[in-house]
Amino acid sequence: MKGWSEDDPSAAWSALLTSCTKLSRQPQWKSACDAAGTLGTQPGSTRARHYFEQHFSPWLLRNTETSTEGLVTGYYEPLIRGSRSRNQRYAWPIHGAPADMLTIELGDVYPELKHLRLRGRVVGNKVLPYWTREQLAERGDQVPAPVLLWADDPIDLFFLQVQGSGRVQLPDGRTVRVGYADQNGHPYQSIGRWLVAQGELTLDQASMDGIKRWASANPQRLRELLNTNPSYVFFRELPASNGGPIGALGVPLTEGRSIAVDPRYVPLGAPVFLATTYPLSNRALNRLMLAQDTGSAIKGAVRADFFWGFGEQAGREAGRMRQQGQMWVLLPKGIRPPGAR
Repeated sequence: MKGWSEDDPSAAWSALLTSCTKLSRQPQWKSACDAAGTLGTQPGSTRARHYFEQHFSPWLLRNTETSTEGLVTGYYEPLIRGSRSRNQRYAWPIHGAPADMLTIELGDVYPELKHLRLRGRVVGNKVLPYWTREQLAERGDQVPAPVLLWADDPIDLFFLQVQGSGRVQLPDGRTVRVGYADQNGHPYQSIGRWLVAQGELTLDQASMDGIKRWASANPQRLRELLNTNPSYVFFRELPASNGGPIGALGVPLTEGRSIAVDPRYVPLGAPVFLATTYPLSNRALNRLMLAQDTGSAIKGAVRADFFWGFGEQAGREAGRMRQQGQMWVLLPKGIRPPGAR
């Protein structure tokens, strides 16, 4: 694995132990997780490296027979301002999951479509696609979904939805943690790419900060901008905690050591060695990660979203990250990855 010797695998140890709280229930993972448990919480670099080399086999992920590079983006846990009550300042709803949305698990009928699902709504005797972002905005208070909180900025709320979890600071200084509850079933479309296609921004300017600046300068086009992405994320309120947000695996994410992947190609919870570069640079970022999350925009074998942590600095790094990289999934010896030949 390119760069394996450059990383300290013990830095990913706590994330591995977190993954093992879920993976150890699976027979193929139990031996490796039990062995990790015997080494304690701080095994040191040498023992951690020996552990991974003894218990796992690396599998290079490929998009095609010849393509082993893919896109690596970043995400983070944002802090936005909000309120429990609606007023002139706090006017943008943070919705919980709607009562009328159906979720159809395709894998229940077609096993080869595991991890794929449809969302819809019943109209008469038909199931139709659920409302798009634009349609939800048009319905306003008629949306059959609870309002958990009210945000003061629509762009901040949009990026909260893109990240999938975050914290909301109330007027009295307290914070509320919210996490992903569901999504309306429509594909994610990048508003940054739309701005580039419209000639409003260059590709280099289409970062999160660049989009926010454009929105601030063009408030009359805000709704047009947001509606270019039909995807809409619904949230749930989470208990207060000091750890990272809860990912799709059901465990807290670890800053700088968790990634979101496409579970069709990478089992959730698995170690993944990522060879990429830091945002806007050629400086190598070779790091052992844990696949603990998913995302609607994370599709393909060589595709990762790097979790940078909480706050403004993490947001800056995440917003600038759009690198190329390679990925090796580490599986217990004797186990083959999905689709391996």
